[in-house]
Amino acid sequence: MAAVIAAPASGSGKTLLSLALLSWAQQNGRRIQAFKVGPDYLDAQLLSQASGQPCRNLDLNLCGEPWVRQAFHGYGGASELTLVEGVMGLFDGIGSSTTGSTADVARLLDLPVVLVLDAGGQAASLGAIVRGFRDHDPQLRIAGVVLNKVSSPRHRELLADVLERMEVPLLGCLPRSEALALPGRHLGLAPAHELEAPEQRRQAWAALASQHLNLERLVPLLQAPRPGPHPLANIPVEQGQPLPVALASDAAFHFRYQETSELLEHMGMPVLRWSPLADEAIPADAKGLILPGGFPEQHAAQLSGCTRSLGSLRAFVQQRPLYAECGGMLVLGEQLTDLDGTSHPMAGLLPFTAQRGPLQVGYRRLQARQDSPVVESGQQLVGHEFHRWELHSNRASSDRSVLWDIEGWKVHRHSEGWVDQTVHASWVHLHWASSTTICSRWRAALEAGERRSPNASSAASNRRESNPFPNAGAG
Repeated sequence: MAAVIAAPASGSGKTLLSLALLSWAQQNGRRIQAFKVGPDYLDAQLLSQASGQPCRNLDLNLCGEPWVRQAFHGYGGASELTLVEGVMGLFDGIGSSTTGSTADVARLLDLPVVLVLDAGGQAASLGAIVRGFRDHDPQLRIAGVVLNKVSSPRHRELLADVLERMEVPLLGCLPRSEALALPGRHLGLAPAHELEAPEQRRQAWAALASQHLNLERLVPLLQAPRPGPHPLANIPVEQGQPLPVALASDAAFHFRYQETSELLEHMGMPVLRWSPLADEAIPADAKGLILPGGFPEQHAAQLSGCTRSLGSLRAFVQQRPLYAECGGMLVLGEQLTDLDGTSHPMAGLLPFTAQRGPLQVGYRRLQARQDSPVVESGQQLVGHEFHRWELHSNRASSDRSVLWDIEGWKVHRHSEGWVDQTVHASWVHLHWASSTTICSRWRAALEAGERRSPNASSAASNRRESNPFPNAGAG
């Protein structure tokens, strides 16, 4: 069956409840699969850490209904228990609509909803909130309520009386505790790898579940769904020559979906981990490079001093394909301003400087203007943008290096991204499982790189380290 952990709004306690249940399951030897509604990377990292296996995103806007169904049954059905953490409020979707919301996912998969409520400072008023969510959509089933920030036994009794009169099951009461608070960052929760004492945290979360949740009623709601085929089962396994791909993976670059690595491996592109922060050269066997998002702005000074990494990057892109998104794109520019406002030199491959700017967040409709290593001219996709940095460049919107036209809810159509024969760089995150052509075009780009220079790995080191966009910005 599985259940969706949802709430009226962000900050209500969805992630805390999810972490408690996942940690309890792992501590008790119960294999549990976590899912996260929407495109979020940071919550998914925490859920992965607590469950002991990769969390999967269920995003109707990025990947569509078929993939969400396949992922849920393929990954969820392989476990004993399954949990789906919602995003924002239960009915919050694109803009002011419910499109792609947690409620949409719950309806699609026919899952009951466990509603988490911040009960601080209220008693009878809680009933109005619960009644509103219970009755708002007859197609949804609210299986029960978990209350967060309950201040005392008396407070618990008051709230329990309210729910009992409404005949809504009370599935647990989480106490108010500063020790349970999760640290934040300018884009949401802090990354999982930055949490101090992770094992002690998991033990505390498991104890929270054991002591404050009605597990006799909650655990049956988490039973895994009907098993389905593996989501990649219908994609032919590549029988050709292995073409290894370097994937930047460290504290600066860690925004990625698990399916990207799995698709690469499935299609004959073994993943080689590369740490720019460790000042490593790109692995000599790599035929392509992926720079995912993350927090390069937090590590800008250190990255700027990684001359071996940056030099390797400059040489690599002369021959081999490079895919960069969001934070991965920032390291390709001339200058990157850090969190303190200090500017640091970067790779200098793209003619822009990057500084802190207004929050840009939301789904984006994309139409490619040019062929790139992963898209073809005219192709339409949906991606996601989430950052607080902006680029400064004198490039004209009509320049041939523009990757695509982009628009979204309350976002007017505009040009974005950088492209040439070997480079795809954009603010926009793509989910590679959203289109089978992304990974197949990437492999074709790697094969083309092999044809251009059979010994590119050694030849690139001797080539001139130059900007692949010498005329960008000339108008």
